[in-house]
Amino acid sequence: MGANASNYPHSCSPRVGANSQAQQTFIGTSSYSQQGYGCESKLYSLDHGHEKPQDKKKRTSGLATLKKKFIKRRKSNRSADHAKQMRELLSGWDVRDVNALVEEYEGTSALKELSLQASLARPEARTLQKDMADLYEYKYCTDVDLIFQETCFPVHRAILAARCPFFKTLLSSSPEYGAEIIMDISTAGIDMPMFSALLHYLYTGEFGMEDSRFQNVDILVQLSEEFGTPNSLDVDMRGLFDYMCYYDVVLSFSSDSELVEAFGGNQNCLDEELKAHKAIISARSPFFRNLLQRRIRTGEEITDRTLRTPTRIILDESIIPKKYAKVILHCMYTDVVDLSVLHCSLSVGSLSEVQALVAGKPNMTRAEEAMELYHIALFLEFNMLAQGVLQVDL
Repeated sequence: MGANASNYPHSCSPRVGANSQAQQTFIGTSSYSQQGYGCESKLYSLDHGHEKPQDKKKRTSGLATLKKKFIKRRKSNRSADHAKQMRELLSGWDVRDVNALVEEYEGTSALKELSLQASLARPEARTLQKDMADLYEYKYCTDVDLIFQETCFPVHRAILAARCPFFKTLLSSSPEYGAEIIMDISTAGIDMPMFSALLHYLYTGEFGMEDSRFQNVDILVQLSEEFGTPNSLDVDMRGLFDYMCYYDVVLSFSSDSELVEAFGGNQNCLDEELKAHKAIISARSPFFRNLLQRRIRTGEEITDRTLRTPTRIILDESIIPKKYAKVILHCMYTDVVDLSVLHCSLSVGSLSEVQALVAGKPNMTRAEEAMELYHIALFLEFNMLAQGVLQVDL
C-alpha cells in the first residue's frame, strides 16, 4: 500500500517565498494541536548556526568602516589639483601677463613637437660602439697582424694597447708596421671563435657571439688574470685621445700666404699639426676613409710606411677652420660635443681670424659657431657630430 508523505507530521519542504539561490531548509513541527500534542511550533535554521541579528549588524558595520578608511587613503594619494593651484597663482595677475604666459606655453609646446618630429625624421647617428664594430669587421687601416691557431687577425695597435694591458706589453716588443705576432694564450679552452669574440669585445665593449662558455665564470676569471680587466670603452677611448699613443696621422691646415704677410701671422702656428689615428678617423668619417683609401691606391701610403712617418693630411682652412679641429676629434673619440674645447684651442693669428678681420666681421657668437660646425660635420659625413651640435645647450 502506498503512503502519502504529506500525511506524516515531520515532512521536509523548502521555505515558501524564499530566493531559489538562498533557500533555507527547516526541520520542525506544524501545529500539532489537532493531534492533541499541545506543543508550540519551533523552527531551527541550518544556516549560520546560532548567529544573532546584532552580530550580523556589527560585522556589516565593521566592513563599512574599513571601506571608508580605504577610500580616505586613496583620496589622500591623489595628485595635487593643478588647476586650483594655477588659479590661485594667476588670481592677482594682469590679463596681458596671463596672455603672455599662455603664448609662451603654446610656443614651448610647438617647439617640443617640432623637435620630436625632427628627431623622428633624421637618420639615426652611428655611435662610437657601432663604428668600432665596423672597424673590427672591415679592417680599415690595420697595422699589425695577430696569428692565432694558424689564422691571421689584422688589428690596430693603438686600440688594443689602450684597451688591454696584455696587448700593450706584447705590442711594445714589435713596434714595426705590419708586424706578425704569434699568440700564445695559456687559458685553456680558447679556440678561434672565442679569440675573435675577445678581440670584438676589446673594440666594442661587448662580446660579438653567443657562446655559453662566456657564461663560465672560471674562464672569465682566467682571461681577466691573463689579459687584465679593461676599463669601459668610453674611458679607454678618452685616454687614447688625451695621450695619442701610437698615433699614425697628423692633420695640417693650409694657409693663405698673402694674408699671413699682410697681418703678420705666425706661419708655424698656422701649420700646427694635430695628431690622430687613421683607424678612428676612417671609422667615424667616410670623408677621411675615402681620402686614406685613395692614398693607398696611389702608393703614397707605402712611402709613409717605408719612412716610418705619420701620414700627413692637409686640410683647407677656408672649409674646415683649424679652431674646430679639436672639437671634431674629441667627438670622434668620445661621442661628446664639447664646445668649451673650441675656445680653449683658439690660437692667435689663425686663418679664420684673419679672414674675419678682412671681411670686417665681429667675433662669432656661440650659436653661429655651432651652425658652422654643423655644416662642417655634414661635409665630413659625421652624423654624430651634426646631431650633437643641434642638441648642445647654447
